Amino acid sequence: MQNQSKFSYKAAMFASFAGPAVFLFSAVVIVPFLFGFYLTFTGWDGISSSIPFVGFANYAELFKDSAFWVSMGKTILYAFAAVMLANAVAFGLALLVTGKIKGSNFFRAAFYTPNLIGGIVLGYIWQFVFKQAILVIGEATGISLFSSSWLSDPFKAFWALIIVTVWQLSGYLMLIYIAGLMGVSEDLREAAKIDGCDEKQTTRYITLPMMMGTFTICFFLAITRAFVTYDVNISLTEGGPFGSTTLAAMYVYNQAFSSKKYGLGQAEALVLFLVIAVVAVTQAFMGKSKEVEA
Repeated sequence: MQNQSKFSYKAAMFASFAGPAVFLFSAVVIVPFLFGFYLTFTGWDGISSSIPFVGFANYAELFKDSAFWVSMGKTILYAFAAVMLANAVAFGLALLVTGKIKGSNFFRAAFYTPNLIGGIVLGYIWQFVFKQAILVIGEATGISLFSSSWLSDPFKAFWALIIVTVWQLSGYLMLIYIAGLMGVSEDLREAAKIDGCDEKQTTRYITLPMMMGTFTICFFLAITRAFVTYDVNISLTEGGPFGSTTLAAMYVYNQAFSSKKYGLGQAEALVLFLVIAVVAVTQAFMGKSKEVEA
């Protein structure tokens, strides 16, 4: 009887503290995910009250949809470039603002500010830069790279999308790297300097290995964010020119809501989710295996 009363007390405590969070997580994440998975087996157009069951027809059409796989390939290239550059810039900024420079707090706030701007607004701001401001630079300097709008050229538009993503994401990752740098023991750094290491060697052999956990977190966050980029994609390039910058998230959205192929869009969204999960989890395990402890 006492054990039953104790169990009831623990269950009541769990329901009181974790219950609301579990309910909200289930309502916002689990239930929509399961319903979306069910829709992959239907031919629903997103509007009709009837939801016809079509079995695996959407998956068969998905594998035949070459445009989707092209957008997925572009997304992988975009994610790889954006993640690598954003982390490199973020780590460099973290080293800069944690060094002995004046106004480090101001620079931290300044570098983080782009992350506070919404992706839609950010895309329109940079659209002006790549369409007009860059032409002024070209006329003043005579550099051919800036002689025409970047958004009218497929190759330049793709890199414009990467540049904007790096500019927005690096400030956010910088804060995580700052926390990681501050967590590195000064005793280890001082011991390395006593043993004859200069600043570069200390960073390479002491700071970097001790920050592998931070690198794992930052790469994981950057990968998951890059693969689902939509807001900057729609506001900066709208997938153009000629569909050259249509990433997977935009393509899936267009299939579901513009083409009214909700079942097919959900099937393609599920494939995108699986790709993100495999890449992110693989990266996390690889990073975890390289972590060291003080």
